[in-house]
Amino acid sequence: MSFIAILFALLLEQARPLGQLNPVHNTNRGWVRWVVRNFDAGTPQHGWLSWAMAVLLPSLLACGMHWLLVWSLGWIAAVFWSIAVLYVTLGFRQFSHHFTLIRDALYGGDEGLARQKLAEWMRMDASELPRSEIVRHVIEYSALSAHRHVFGVLAWYSVLAALGLGPAGAVFYRISEYVARYSNRPLKPTSTVVSGALQSSANRAWFLADWVPVRLTALGFAFVGSFEEAVDSWRQYAARYPDDNDGVVLAATAGAINVQLGEPEQGEEGPVPQAVHLRAFVGLVWRTVVMWMVILVLLSLARLLG
Repeated sequence: MSFIAILFALLLEQARPLGQLNPVHNTNRGWVRWVVRNFDAGTPQHGWLSWAMAVLLPSLLACGMHWLLVWSLGWIAAVFWSIAVLYVTLGFRQFSHHFTLIRDALYGGDEGLARQKLAEWMRMDASELPRSEIVRHVIEYSALSAHRHVFGVLAWYSVLAALGLGPAGAVFYRISEYVARYSNRPLKPTSTVVSGALQSSANRAWFLADWVPVRLTALGFAFVGSFEEAVDSWRQYAARYPDDNDGVVLAATAGAINVQLGEPEQGEEGPVPQAVHLRAFVGLVWRTVVMWMVILVLLSLARLLG
């Protein structure tokens, strides 16, 4: 059932991708804001309470709806519910259009347009970036986006679905990421103030929630890319920065496609990012998707035959 739900959700997302400002995103943002305004009183206890309210309640709702459909209408209805939830939490098109626009601009020789699209995507000043730095930023941000929008969701959904919790894992993972991002956003005059306690709780919870998925993504990149280089890059980075989940993904990506990502350490050298590495990165991501889908098929067959 998990394989069927993931497959149809990915196909549906490719055919009709959700826009950036969609009702589901707006509802989630409004829910998190309401929780922060009403439960974030500034103490560590209230920080964890606010996080639990924002993340666990929607996850339990997704699980409860799954079992309600199973008991009332049957497992087919529950599959459609999982497809609907995965459609709004899982998918490439939530970030890939930015990647495509920048890649096409670079291939066409329009570095000015590439800088403009990069600045719009990452909300940074890209006006002085050389071509290699544009490519580096695009690969880095795309690798993290692919992990958070695809592979991390796949990991949490697959595990909790196997335990009978339906699409709760996908909801848990995506809202955990959003709450951590919301807590660390730059404040505007009209922004809802987030206490340091909630920020600390959200960051800690997100680190723990993402610890295993990050390493599964890195392992997947290693298997379908340059295995020895990916594992070596991952191992060296993890030894230097054991508390940086994002860096593990970037280190494995760099080794898998043989390119220098991040700020080089003293004495380190690597191939300068070029436009050709964008094509290599796309191939890496799609091969990883195919690998995990094959694994899910094999696990589903094993459960049926067992």
